[in-house]
Amino acid sequence: KAYYNVLGAKMYAELYEELDIPYRRNGAFVLNFTEEGNAQLQKLYDQGIANGVEGNKIISGDEVREMEPSVSKEVVSALYVPSSAIVGPYEAPLAFAENAYVNGVEFVFDTKVVSVEKQEHFTVKTDKGDFESKVVINCAGVYSDEVNNTASIKKEQIVARKGEYCLLDKSYGDLTDKTLFQLPTKMGKGVLVSPTVHGNIIVGPTAEDVDDKDYVDTTYKGLNTALALAMQSVPTLPRRGIITQFSGLRSHNVTGDFVIGEREDVKGFY
Repeated sequence: KAYYNVLGAKMYAELYEELDIPYRRNGAFVLNFTEEGNAQLQKLYDQGIANGVEGNKIISGDEVREMEPSVSKEVVSALYVPSSAIVGPYEAPLAFAENAYVNGVEFVFDTKVVSVEKQEHFTVKTDKGDFESKVVINCAGVYSDEVNNTASIKKEQIVARKGEYCLLDKSYGDLTDKTLFQLPTKMGKGVLVSPTVHGNIIVGPTAEDVDDKDYVDTTYKGLNTALALAMQSVPTLPRRGIITQFSGLRSHNVTGDFVIGEREDVKGFY
């Protein structure tokens, strides 16, 4: 995660103009609310330096509030990450897809992979026929473990982690210019408050492990949880400003890290 997140952030800074992706380098804070949390904040800073993230520094709560007056008076200190940026989450994948199409990629939609088998070459069996290939790249999100486990003896387990968000009207877009994180827990980076490239404020995500890999319902409980946690960072966050809510599933590998590379027992399967 450390390697590819740092590399990916640098690539976005170069790609956004070429692919016409909405992008803004707005910076971020990781907020700490207790004196005990200063040690964890220092550990995050040290990790950032080791991973090649440039410009990080630890600042006081008062310094945070000078830059972002809406931030809670309970904030003791923060890690300031000036290199952090936001992008258009819809426009980015569409831009990558268009670029792939221009370079010869063909898309087959609404087709479920049943298994991946290899003899001399790969046969990808689907519910709409078979495809043959020399190389297979498995990036099936929450289903990537199931695809992997049909092909490799090295089994993976993906847990679907549901996150609920809410979006505020643009009239509240000046609540914060920086992306506001909280000190992370074992469930992830926690609920954030962030501007979007379109001028809204987004709040979320919650973190709930679910068994159903298609379960993306929004809930009253999820909305309340996201707002309650977000208001620890920005107490004046207005519930009346919410214009929509939505949820998504992220792939949580039980090993805790990304799995990227060629399978040793299945050459050509990535």
